[in-house]
Amino acid sequence: MGPSEVLQKIIGWLRAGYPEGVPSTDYVPLFALLKTQLPEDEVVTFAAELAALSDDDTAKVINEALTGCSDCESDAELARVRARLAAGGWPLAQPDRSQS
Repeated sequence: MGPSEVLQKIIGWLRAGYPEGVPSTDYVPLFALLKTQLPEDEVVTFAAELAALSDDDTAKVINEALTGCSDCESDAELARVRARLAAGGWPLAQPDRSQS
C-alpha cells in the first residue's frame, strides 16, 4: 500500500523545503512543529509512513526523532525549520515574523 494522500502532500512540501533531503538534525524540530498543528495520532502515522518509505538508517533517525520531539532544543530550531517549510509552500508553517 502506498502513502496516503495527506502523506503525499506533506512529502511534497518536505521536498520543496528540503530538495536535498531532510537532514537528521531537522527531524526533531519538524515533528515538534507538526505536533503543534496536527493531532498526535496523525503525526505518529505520518512518521511511520515516512519511515516505511525511507532507507533503514533514515527510518531509525525518524523513529528516534519522533520520541525526542518534545525535547526540541530551542525556539530557534523550530523557527529555522518553519522558515524552510514555509519557503516551500507549507501551509502549516508560517514564517516567524518575530525574528525580523
